[in-house]
Amino acid sequence: MSIRAIWLAGLLLAAMPALAQDAPMSAIDWLSKSVRDKPVPQPEPDQTGEPVITDTIEVTTLEAIRKDSVGLLPGSVSGLPQDFWGSSQTGTISTLIAQQPVDSLPEMLSLLYTILLAEVDAPADEGTGSTLLLARTDKLLDLGALQQAQALLERAGPTEAEIFRRWFDVSLLTGHEDYACTAMRAAPGFAPTMKARVFCLARNGDWNAAALTLATGETLGYISQPEADLMARFLDPGMFEAEVDLPPPERLTPLEFIMREAIAQPRPPGALPLAFVNADLAPSAPWRSKLGAAERLVRSQALSENILFDLYTERQAAASGGIWNRVEAIQAFDVALLAGDRKAIAASLPVAYQAMQEVALEVPFARRYGDRLAMFDLDGPARTTAFRVAMLSDGFEDAAARFSPEDPRDIFVRGLAAGAIGGLEPPGILGAAISRAFLQPMPEGPLRDLLAAGQLGEAILRAMLLLKGEAFGDPGDITAALSVFRAVGLENEARRIAIQLLLLERRG
Repeated sequence: MSIRAIWLAGLLLAAMPALAQDAPMSAIDWLSKSVRDKPVPQPEPDQTGEPVITDTIEVTTLEAIRKDSVGLLPGSVSGLPQDFWGSSQTGTISTLIAQQPVDSLPEMLSLLYTILLAEVDAPADEGTGSTLLLARTDKLLDLGALQQAQALLERAGPTEAEIFRRWFDVSLLTGHEDYACTAMRAAPGFAPTMKARVFCLARNGDWNAAALTLATGETLGYISQPEADLMARFLDPGMFEAEVDLPPPERLTPLEFIMREAIAQPRPPGALPLAFVNADLAPSAPWRSKLGAAERLVRSQALSENILFDLYTERQAAASGGIWNRVEAIQAFDVALLAGDRKAIAASLPVAYQAMQEVALEVPFARRYGDRLAMFDLDGPARTTAFRVAMLSDGFEDAAARFSPEDPRDIFVRGLAAGAIGGLEPPGILGAAISRAFLQPMPEGPLRDLLAAGQLGEAILRAMLLLKGEAFGDPGDITAALSVFRAVGLENEARRIAIQLLLLERRG
């Protein structure tokens, strides 16, 4: 008999009350299988044979809450019209949202966040459903934006099983396990699945009940052996100190992740999903882990760049190479900027910018330092770098007047920032595609037809997908996408995207 079997048997002898059988769980997405809807109780048949007479009651309800309309950004903030989705189908929009990459150009990600969080009317075909809300939430989780996802779900109200599942997992990943378990116990419409029940019983300190539930769930086939092995160690890690580590699961759920973290089990090889990376920002996490997590989350715009650069300058680098070289480069530039030492700034800026290029963080760097760097007039290579930082910063329009670049590409970039590229020679095929979008009428095609039909949101999402390959995109697609953004009033966004296409040189 295995150690775990002996351990379970001992606890079962001390905890014998029978448990009601749990229905088989259906497969859902990567989220934890935490709850299922309770069956609706059916009325008992009348035993007397007498007809049951009831009064007819007419009920007029308030307008049902349309969860797909829920958002965090009102129109005055997002700039999107209330009928943003027009006559587009909910399924189509949800699919387009799911297809949006999490490693797009920074301005594309900013636009995606606006769409995901905007408070606009639900598509006409959705009624009071939550399909689009779930699609938006799932994309936020893909981006690692736990705080935004949690706020969106709580604004909608986790009153449906699919919404509650996501809210439960987000609560686990943000360190609010007890709150999540309390809410689960208090939710009358949901039945916790056995895995969630074991976890929450343990969090509540009811170890015997947790062990009994675990044994019952494994016996009935509702908890697999690998899942049971993990839960047994979670309930009593000391019993398994001499055992080898558990192999990582094929599909790691948030519930499994936090249990494995609690008992120091190794993580799966490769990069964790962004939603899990937030765990490495905990105060107790090693500095290197915090730095790596912050770099990934700032790149996906789930985290403010200020948190990352504060981490970069928190203490002296612990070693050399890799992330420590970035720490040293940012610290040298930050100190030079604080001291106002023009010579030191000129020497450290190109090195710091190159360090940010290695991890695709040039735009967060520009947002952090662009305004302060604008106070210094630099020469040579540092001036070229300062120009690129200025063009990628939030103050790119004002910065255009301070520079007189000589490189043809930089001249064209300056023209984009100033909103005046007429008469300028576009740099290469990419520059020509951009130039056509700003100087010629919008080309005919499916995107133009969507706009004519009032399907604004769908047209924008499809245009964003045309730029999915970025620098390797088809020139005609680049022209069409930028033309859509300009046609719907996203002029600044179109200019920023064009500048980033030229300066960031992403490789798709």
